[in-house]
Amino acid sequence: MDTEETIKPRPGMTASLRLEALVKQAKLQGSMTIDQLLSAMGRTSIAFTILILSLPALTPIPGPFGMVFGSCLAIVSFQIMFGNRRIWLPSILGRRHLSAKVIEIFVRYTAPLVRKLEYILQPRRMKPLTGRIGHALSGIPVFILAVAVALPIPFGNFLPVAALVLIALGLMERDGLALLAGMLVGIIAISVSGGLVAGAVAALGWAISP
Repeated sequence: MDTEETIKPRPGMTASLRLEALVKQAKLQGSMTIDQLLSAMGRTSIAFTILILSLPALTPIPGPFGMVFGSCLAIVSFQIMFGNRRIWLPSILGRRHLSAKVIEIFVRYTAPLVRKLEYILQPRRMKPLTGRIGHALSGIPVFILAVAVALPIPFGNFLPVAALVLIALGLMERDGLALLAGMLVGIIAISVSGGLVAGAVAALGWAISP
């Protein structure tokens, strides 16, 4: 079944409503591929792509979700920098299936966060930051944050994902202040992740030293 025929994102449809529609479609199909997820959320929208690829890393489900979706985000970030409007993923990632139950769980855990952030967004605030140049430059922090999400750091995904969600919603609503806030949270997230990695390396070196 082609999700592009059954879910047609409408202009002005919020991210939280699209997430709810995504669950309904997943239940109808039984499972969805990552390519289908992107299509259902509006494949031509870079902002929705960032959102749908970052949220699963917050979900408390066993499995390498951070690594898979972080890798997808890293690939997408380069396409953002080059100004692509249609996202491409390698088939080894794009054809990975997620069950309807998994999709339902990650929407249940993440939709409330997205809904709360939607209330504070103001379209066209500091609009120059979300123009074509700002849009392309946002690919740089998205790439760095994607690497942080992909790293197997226990409880280390919250800040990077929060930054990615703010960046995505800022681009979506052309809210430059939200985009700027996402960048600032991203700097904090990268600093924390770097500290955790450095601490882990130091501890490993101490553990294996003679």
